[in-house]
Amino acid sequence: MAKDGEVLYEKYVGRPDLRKKDTITETTSFHLASTGKTFTAMATLQLVQQQKISLTDTINKFFPGFPYAGITVEMLLNHRSGLPNYVYFIYNSGWDTHKMASNDDMLRILYQYKPPINYPPGKRFSYSNTNYALLAMIIEKVSGMKFPEYMQKHLFDPLQMKNTFVFTLKDTATAIPSFNQSGHFWDYDFLDATYGAKNIYSTPRDLLKWDQALYSGQLIRQSLLDSAFSPYSFEKPGIENYGYGWRLKLLPNNKKVIYHYGKWHGFNAAFARLTDEKVTIIILGNRFTKAIYRSANQCFDIFGNYLKQFDPNSAENNTEHDEEGGK
Repeated sequence: MAKDGEVLYEKYVGRPDLRKKDTITETTSFHLASTGKTFTAMATLQLVQQQKISLTDTINKFFPGFPYAGITVEMLLNHRSGLPNYVYFIYNSGWDTHKMASNDDMLRILYQYKPPINYPPGKRFSYSNTNYALLAMIIEKVSGMKFPEYMQKHLFDPLQMKNTFVFTLKDTATAIPSFNQSGHFWDYDFLDATYGAKNIYSTPRDLLKWDQALYSGQLIRQSLLDSAFSPYSFEKPGIENYGYGWRLKLLPNNKKVIYHYGKWHGFNAAFARLTDEKVTIIILGNRFTKAIYRSANQCFDIFGNYLKQFDPNSAENNTEHDEEGGK
């Protein structure tokens, strides 16, 4: 936990690999899962700021003949494209699960099999990892760089996030593993090579640098940041909403939480920003437990009147739909 960029509480517990005796430290990088969408979104908005792409650009501009009409960059950012989730349609296409699938494979399957769309574009919020895998590919098309290289050059290096990287298959020998709730090793599977919606590894200290950069305007101008932190989906009543790569809790007392949680295999990530108080809450783990989300939510009320005004069970609301899923 930090306030105004100054660490209030920091603690590391356990082992990066439960099969060994080494210990977790401040430089141990964890898979952020869907929390990594915050980086993909900001990288996309960097290109918008540079006028290299527009929020209103259709996907067909980048992928001619794309089999779903009327989908824009903005709809990918705020999960209003209606596109089905690649986590499921790759598997359902008959993919050989002994072979790693890439973003290019995902795109090819969209062209070839045209899995049914969930909703017409713009109709409603529908959380789909396909949106962010496509954004990573758009970043590659526009920049002429592979997504891991672009993120390193334009985000991680400028912010001196020395223990943050986009995972690729070359990292399988060095990246820390994850474990299920019972402590059993969770092996890589056929979706571990896809990126954009996941596959960013980082540390709490690096994520604090990320958090602070979002206050400074050094990456994105304020008006674009404001749009990223604005809600776009009001189909269902409630406190939950989504911006551009950020989940939002919009509370009746006008409090706002800007956050993104995530799950991939046994990794859990909680990253929340209380901008009224300039507070940052970060919890990362590699042995599956929903307690990470609950603990992060309970921290909000240390600093203001946030979730204690609601039913205590709300502490676990809207965490499981941050999962990448998988088979």
